[in-house]
Amino acid sequence: MTALTFEQRLQRYADLTVKVGLNLQPGQRLIIAATPLDVAPVVRAVTASAYQMGSRLVSVTWIDEQLDPIRYKYAPRDSFAEFPAFRTQGVVNAIEQGDAYLQISGRDPQLLKGQDPDLVALAGRTFRQHYKPIGVHQGVNSVQWLVICPPTPGWATKVYPDKPVEDAVDDLWDAVFKACRIDAPDPIAAWQQQIANLKERREYLTTKQYTALHYTGPGTDLTVGLPAGHIWGGGESKTQGGVSFTANLPTEEVYTIPHNRRTDGKVTATKPLSYQGNLIENFSLTFSEGKVVNFSAEQEENALRSIIETDENSGRLGEVALIPHKTPISQSGLVFLNTLYDENASNHLALGSAYRTTLTGGDKMTDEEFAQAGGNDSIVHVDFMFGSSEMNVDGITADGTTEPVMRDGEWAFDV
Repeated sequence: MTALTFEQRLQRYADLTVKVGLNLQPGQRLIIAATPLDVAPVVRAVTASAYQMGSRLVSVTWIDEQLDPIRYKYAPRDSFAEFPAFRTQGVVNAIEQGDAYLQISGRDPQLLKGQDPDLVALAGRTFRQHYKPIGVHQGVNSVQWLVICPPTPGWATKVYPDKPVEDAVDDLWDAVFKACRIDAPDPIAAWQQQIANLKERREYLTTKQYTALHYTGPGTDLTVGLPAGHIWGGGESKTQGGVSFTANLPTEEVYTIPHNRRTDGKVTATKPLSYQGNLIENFSLTFSEGKVVNFSAEQEENALRSIIETDENSGRLGEVALIPHKTPISQSGLVFLNTLYDENASNHLALGSAYRTTLTGGDKMTDEEFAQAGGNDSIVHVDFMFGSSEMNVDGITADGTTEPVMRDGEWAFDV
């Protein structure tokens, strides 16, 4: 097979985004939130693909991330609780009229390194408060939504710090294309097979209805309770109108809702966490009755603290996800410094809000009913990675029996 040019691979990436990720419907509008400006070639390719699929209108909101350091340097110190509400309200309006929603982000993972951590935390909390209505729509799958992260110079040079910028970007694009199966003879068929495989795993786990999962690995001995009626997701989701879509590309995970009051033990991260322009490294969390009661980090501990202390429930779990160690991303050996990719190389948990679609009837419950059933609600949802080739996972049944789910980082059951 003749090697594909970059332009051909980019077109495949755009088509995969529109056809598999969003499954954009004829006549449907699309709103794109894009950052930084370096992602413009991807935005243009996706826009062309969307119109070719029959979209009536593609609208784009742009964010130049380089404006953030300027703000921290010059803006009044008492202005960081302010936010241009139109930025998020416009997206909410679009979703409520049925537009599909695509986030394209290639942020520099250390953009805000060295900035005042209190101001970073305040600005992040302010953004999350305004983003919350969008997150609610995503949590109940009001429309198709998707997150993709194409390479940018600011990001690539952090992954490959010893390479010239152009080489770093090229190498990161190669890694992203491989993770997204772009070089397969038919990428869309490859993803349809991957989605089918994930469906078999999630259906098996939903049927088991384990009351808890027990994780053991280097620095980790953690029991995560699961609420009655939990549903495992992964790969394909459906909107409330019945349209299939895949919310992350790439994706290797199956995931569900943890019980908000039944996580106990210690978990140690195995990959850095990029959060709001800071890189949190070598950190651990200790839980008791569902809440973080102790934590530490070798780098950017204040950023970790800001996540945990964002609101009253940000120190509780909202997602538990299983990913075998031998995924294409993990086997690449690359630490992407980007959660979309790194979370799909490793078992992970998320602090903060839970997806209501992972609990039977959750999308119809009031906030109080959801919390009583074991669901967590917060303005944050932050994934962090703790899996490895040395991790074992056991499922605990209603009668207390334990069954192997993973051994040495790989599935311990067949489907």
